[in-house]
Amino acid sequence: MISVEKLKVEFGVKPLFSNASFVINDRDRIALVGKNGAGKSTMLKILCGQQKPTSGTVAIPSGTTIGYLPQVMVLQDDTTVREEARKAFAGNTELKARIEGMNAELSERTDYESPEYMALVEKFTREHERYMMMGAEGYEANIERTLMGLGFTRDDLDRPTSEFSGGWRMRIELAKILLERPDVLLLDEPTNHLDIESIQWLEQFLSQSAKAVVLVSHDRAFINNVTNRTLEISCGKVIDYKVKYDEYVKLRAERREQQLRAYENQQKEIADIKDFIEKFRYKPTKAVQVQSRIKQLEKIVPIEIDEVDNSAMHLKFPPCLRSGDYPVICDGVRKDYGQHTVFSDVTLTIKRGEKVAFVGKNGEGKSTLVKCIMGEIPFTGTLKVGHNVQIGYFAQNQAQLLDERLTVFQTIDNVAKGDIRLRINDILGAFMFGGEASEKKVGVLSGGERSRLAMIRLLLEPVNLLILDEPTNHLDMPSKDVLKEAIKAFDGTAIIVSHDREFLDGLVTKVYEFGGGRVKEHLGGIYDFIISKQQERPGIDDATKPSASIDALLGQQRAKDTNADAPAQAEEMSESKLSYIERKEQQRKIRKAEKAVEEAEAKIDKLETRLKELDMELSKPENASDMAIVNEYTDTKRALDEEVERWERLSEELEQIKG
Repeated sequence: MISVEKLKVEFGVKPLFSNASFVINDRDRIALVGKNGAGKSTMLKILCGQQKPTSGTVAIPSGTTIGYLPQVMVLQDDTTVREEARKAFAGNTELKARIEGMNAELSERTDYESPEYMALVEKFTREHERYMMMGAEGYEANIERTLMGLGFTRDDLDRPTSEFSGGWRMRIELAKILLERPDVLLLDEPTNHLDIESIQWLEQFLSQSAKAVVLVSHDRAFINNVTNRTLEISCGKVIDYKVKYDEYVKLRAERREQQLRAYENQQKEIADIKDFIEKFRYKPTKAVQVQSRIKQLEKIVPIEIDEVDNSAMHLKFPPCLRSGDYPVICDGVRKDYGQHTVFSDVTLTIKRGEKVAFVGKNGEGKSTLVKCIMGEIPFTGTLKVGHNVQIGYFAQNQAQLLDERLTVFQTIDNVAKGDIRLRINDILGAFMFGGEASEKKVGVLSGGERSRLAMIRLLLEPVNLLILDEPTNHLDMPSKDVLKEAIKAFDGTAIIVSHDREFLDGLVTKVYEFGGGRVKEHLGGIYDFIISKQQERPGIDDATKPSASIDALLGQQRAKDTNADAPAQAEEMSESKLSYIERKEQQRKIRKAEKAVEEAEAKIDKLETRLKELDMELSKPENASDMAIVNEYTDTKRALDEEVERWERLSEELEQIKG
C-alpha cells in the first residue's frame, strides 16, 4: 500500500536516518520503535505527507486514504461530541445530498427515452450503490459504538466538546479517524489519554477491524497485543523485524551477538594480515606475498555492528526521612464542582511503604484526589496527611511546564540549591543528558526527553511520599523499566496514577478504582484487578458460556453433592477429570472457530483477487461503460464488505473463546 525507498532525513550534520526502505502492506500491524529522539514521530509525519524528507521517495497508490493521529493537535470547541464525530462522514453527507438531488430531478423529468435521462439514471444508480457501500444510514450506530468504546457515555454525546478536557477531546479525534476507516492508520502514542478499558477496546478494534496500522507507543502490553511486525529506528537506520515487540527484543540481541562474533573474527583476520605485511614488508623474497596481502586487505568490507545505547537512566531516589505509619488517611472525602459531584464518601488508608495505583476513566477524579492530598483544592470530609510526610509530585503536564528558552543545564541549575549544584552535571549524565546534550534548548527536546528532565527536578529534594501522575507518558521502554525498578526500590510510599498495565504489573500491591463517583479498593496487582473487572461485567457472550455438556456435568455434580446417601465415589467428580472435559470442550470450540475464520479469510482473498481483476478491466477505456462489469464490481465489493464483517465477528468470537 505504501512503498518507502531510500529515505533520508537531516536536521543537522548527522542524519536522523538514511537509506530507509520498507513496504507497508494491507493488514500489516507495525510497531515503530526506537529511543526518544530517534525519529519515530518524524517518520509518521513523512508517511502522511506533513513533512518532506531530505531525499528518497514515499509512493502511495492513488485513492489510498491515510488517517494520522499526532501526539498533539489543534482541537475544535464549537460542536457537540456527536456532531464532531459525524464530521468523519462528511463524504457520506455530501453524497447523500447529491443522491437526493438526482432523485428529485428524476421525479420531475418526463423525457424517459432521452440519452440525458438514461445517463442520469445510470449516475444515480452508481452513486446510490457507492453510498450503500459506504455504510449509508448506519453510520450513526457506528459513531455511538466507537465513542462509547473509547469511554464516552450516551449522555456525553450531546454535550459540547468545550466541556471536556484535552484528553477527552483527543479521544474524539481518535474516534473520527477510526470511523473514517482509512486504508492506513498512523497513530502516535494513541494510549496516552486512554484508560485501561478503552485501551483494551482499541486493541480489539485495531486487531480485528483496521486495515494497515503503523503505531508508535511505549505501552509494551498494547503493542504486543496489536502488532505483528516491528520497524526499529536505531543509529540512523531502519531495520525490519517480521515479529511482535517481545520477539523483536530477543532477535535484536541475537543479531547483535552474531554481528559481534563476525566483527571479532574479521578484526583478527585484519590484524593477522597487517602483521604479515609489517613483518615481511622489506624482504624482497616476500614482495609478491606482501602485495597480495595488501590487495586482500583493501578488498575486505568492514562488518558493521548495530550500535546499542548502553547509557541508561540510572534513577535512584535519595534516602528519605521516616514518615508516620499512615501517610494518607481519607474518611468520607467528597469533592463537588458546582452541581457535579466528582466523588463522595472516599474512605481509604495508605500505609507507609505501600505502592498503590489510582486507575479509572479520565474525569473520574484520580488527579482531583491527588490535588486534595496535595492541599491544592478544597474538599469536604476528613483527609489526614501523616506525620513528617514530605511529598514529591510529578504532574501529567510537568514536561510542558518547562521553559523552552532555557538549556537543559539552566533548567536544573535554576531549581537546585546548596551542595546539589556541584553535582548537576553528574545528575544530568545519569539521565542521558551528559556532555553537549546538557546545552540543548528545552524547545528542541522530544516529549520523552522533556519528561526525563522534569523527573530530575523531582529528585532534587528527598521525599518520602511520591505522587506520580501519568509518569510514563512519552518515556521510552528502557526508561520506563528503570523508573519502575527505582520506584520498587524506593523506601517511601508511592501513589501512581497510570493506565500502563505493564508498568504497574509487579509494582503495586493495591489498586484504587475511580468510577461513578466512588473509589473502590482492590487488593492485589493490576492484572488481579483487570481479571476481577472482567468477571464482574454482565452479559457474557454466548461464545464464552460453557457448553451444554459441561453444564450437564456440573449439574450432575451438584446433584451428587446434595445426595447424602450416595457412596463417596458418587458424591465427587475428580477435579482433574472435570478439568479434562472442560479442556477438551474448549479445544473443540477453538478448532471450530479457527476453521470458520480460515474459511472467511480464504473467501476474502478470493473476492479481493476478483475485485482487482475487475478494477483492471474497468481501467481500460473500452470497458468504462460496460454495465456487466460495473454490476459485477458492485456485487463483489458488497460481498467483500459483508465477508470482512463476518470475519471480524468470527475473529472476535475466537478471541472470546480463547479467553
